[in-house]
Amino acid sequence: MGVTPTGPLRPGRVLVLGGTGEARRLAGRLVEQGIAVTSSLAGRVAAPVLPDGAVRVGGFGGVEGLTAELGGVAALVDATHPFAATVTAHAAAAAAATGTPLLRLQRPGWTAGPGDDWRWVGTLEEAAAAVRGYGSVFLTTGRQGLAVFAGLTGRCLVRAVDPPAPPLPARTTVVLARGPFTREEERALMVEHGVEVLVTKDSGGGMTAAKLAAARALGVPVVLVRRPPLPAGVPTVATVGEALAWVRATLSPPAGTPRP
Repeated sequence: MGVTPTGPLRPGRVLVLGGTGEARRLAGRLVEQGIAVTSSLAGRVAAPVLPDGAVRVGGFGGVEGLTAELGGVAALVDATHPFAATVTAHAAAAAAATGTPLLRLQRPGWTAGPGDDWRWVGTLEEAAAAVRGYGSVFLTTGRQGLAVFAGLTGRCLVRAVDPPAPPLPARTTVVLARGPFTREEERALMVEHGVEVLVTKDSGGGMTAAKLAAARALGVPVVLVRRPPLPAGVPTVATVGEALAWVRATLSPPAGTPRP
């Protein structure tokens, strides 16, 4: 496994964008099948969990930089977080400019069930307004964007992998931890801090859903931020298996094409 901050990608490679669990599993499946893959991580986490295959850490420098890198890429899979809207838009623009086949791999969002008390909002700013006045708020939106909650006067519990940068709410307790967490762990944390409302993004998937189950059990309302829309015209799949099948079909020459 190699980590390179910069440098061109090898011709014919599959480029997978994102450090999500789905991105790591896809890279592992591609390596198992002998398909050359490079995974690109944003570098926002100090000690990321690295996937199999080659790894590139650091941004591309916008659409222009990514466009330049796609010269040696046979297929591009955007498996970034559902809220990484800027990267997803850049991937769509760069793929269109170069004619690179592009697939969006995105896990399904969450669906409320019996006993859930969910309040949907469109932005982090709306989430901050929705929880103003609560005495104890559990913020699980990640360390990016916490500044919009800085004006809250109640107690705030913030959980992140790396220490968040200021500004933060005045009465903030920071818990540094990397999931996944069990429902029992989430319930114990909420009880310990007297959580009255949970704020999170509609990340989807099972790895971070335990907090929702704990909130349901405790009768704690959840303020959920909706996902940003995806670029038009980009094919999207929900599972690693579907993404793997798309890569294999994309890399396979059409019937009747002579092999070199």
